[in-house]
Amino acid sequence: MKLVLFSGGVDSTTCLAIAKNKDKDVIAISFDYGQRHREPEINAARKIAKYYKVEQKIIDLKNLFKDGNSSLTDLEKEVSHGDYNDQIENGESNTEVEFRNGVFISIMASLAMQYGADEIYFGAHMDDSGAIYPDCSPEFVESMKNAVKIGTSNKVELVVPFLKSTKTDIVKEGIGLGVPYEKTYSCYEGTIPPCGVCGTCIDRKKAFLNNGLDID
Repeated sequence: MKLVLFSGGVDSTTCLAIAKNKDKDVIAISFDYGQRHREPEINAARKIAKYYKVEQKIIDLKNLFKDGNSSLTDLEKEVSHGDYNDQIENGESNTEVEFRNGVFISIMASLAMQYGADEIYFGAHMDDSGAIYPDCSPEFVESMKNAVKIGTSNKVELVVPFLKSTKTDIVKEGIGLGVPYEKTYSCYEGTIPPCGVCGTCIDRKKAFLNNGLDID
């Protein structure tokens, strides 16, 4: 059995396709952590899980992040807009959720042991400038791989297939796998249609255009 850290976005959906090709028994794990975009994100994840005929579990973590300083969980803050590189260079990025992926992976390691899964898929990737968030960096991933391995007595492996890939690379691979990218959702504003100006919208659109896809 495989578990997939699953938001319903480009990266996690491509991970789901890879996991499903490897093992017919897959569970998609989604998190409701009070994110402003949770409704369209979770709805997309639900539809994609149904498309791939996999079980989806939604874990409620709203209370854990309710005191966070990220614009994704503090709805009084405005989400930073623009290309990620420009945001970082100008010190304007405010979408990092405090150790979010560390929390998610730790929970999934426990679930993997409970369900008898041997692999956890995590869609962290590189941007043109490197890792966008510290909990997507190679150093973080290597540490979490070791933690999962040690903490599960070598029964569970953290699989990060896109660690050295850009989103453009991910979409290219996903096209070959037949990933239904039109069903995915990636917008930190949580609007429908997507805002088109937040960092994740810009990265998504760029990756699609680089691969000849006209998808919002």
